[in-house]
Amino acid sequence: MSEKELRIIFMGTPDFAVPSLEILIENNYNVVAVITAPDKPSGRGLRVQTSPVKDAALKFNLPILQPTALKDSSFIEELKNYNANLQIVVAFRMLPEAVWNMPEIGTFNLHASLLPQYRGAAPINWAIMNGEKETGCTTFFLQHEIDTGDILFAEKEIINEEDTFETLYDRLKIKGASLVLKTVQSIESKNYKPVPQQFSSALKNAPKIHKETCKIDWTKSAEEVRNFIRGLSPYPAAWTVLNGKTLKIFKTKISSETNSKNPGEIVSDNKTFLHYTTGNGVLSILELQLEGKKRMAIEEFLRGNKI
Repeated sequence: MSEKELRIIFMGTPDFAVPSLEILIENNYNVVAVITAPDKPSGRGLRVQTSPVKDAALKFNLPILQPTALKDSSFIEELKNYNANLQIVVAFRMLPEAVWNMPEIGTFNLHASLLPQYRGAAPINWAIMNGEKETGCTTFFLQHEIDTGDILFAEKEIINEEDTFETLYDRLKIKGASLVLKTVQSIESKNYKPVPQQFSSALKNAPKIHKETCKIDWTKSAEEVRNFIRGLSPYPAAWTVLNGKTLKIFKTKISSETNSKNPGEIVSDNKTFLHYTTGNGVLSILELQLEGKKRMAIEEFLRGNKI
C-alpha cells in the first residue's frame, strides 16, 4: 500500500493532538478531513474560541467538520463521502460504532498510558497522582468498550521525581505523535499485528477528574499528597480550604521538619514558609493561589497574607 492509497480522517480537539496531525502532514500522508469540537464562547468576553486542532487544520488548508452530534445522520453521510480507509483519534470524544467501524482498515486511537493500565479520561494525571515511575503511550484499534481494543504499539516514558501533569503532558504529546506516525507507517506496509489486551482486577483506571476529586486528603502521607498535587498541577489543581477560602496548591516539597500537629494543620513564620502536617510527615508549600488572587511563590504570598 502506498501513501496515496491511505485516505485518513483525523479526529482531535486539544493541543495534545496537534503534533500528531502535524507529523502526518509533514510526512506527506493524505489527511482528507479533520473532525474537531465545535467553536464555543470562552473567557470573560465570551469570544468564540476555536480548538487547537482546528487552528492546525486551517494552517494546512484541510477540510474541517465540527459536528455537535456524532450520531446525526447528516454527519454520518458527510463522513462517508470522504471515503477514508483509516481514521485516527487523538484526544477526542467517544465515537459511536457507526463512526469508528466505518473505514476499511479501522480506527485507531492514541492513549496516554501503557494500556491496559489507566484506561479512562485522565491517564496522565492519575499516573502521577498514584506515584508511578513510568507511563507511556499506546495506539490501539477502537472497539465497543472504551480503551479496550487490540494494541498496535506502545512506548514507555519515565516519570521524573519533579514531573507535574504539565511537564509529562508536554513530553507525551510529542512521543505520542511519533507513535502515531510509526503506527501509520506499519499499517501502510501491512507490518503490524494487533494484540488483545489482558484484563485483570489489579488494573488501575483513570476516570474523569472533577472538582471534588482534587480536594487534598491531609491524612495521607507527605509523599502521597505531594504526588497528588503534582498530578493536578497546574490544572485543574489540587485544593484545600484556608480561612474559609479555596487554596490551590501547585508545588511542594517534603520537609525534614517534624511537629505534633494534626493532619491538615499548618505552621508558618509568616515570612518564608508554610508547612502542612500530613498523616505521615510535613509538606512545605512552594507555589499556591488563594481564591481571588493570582498564583504566587510562598514568600510573595506570605507578604500579603498573614497566617
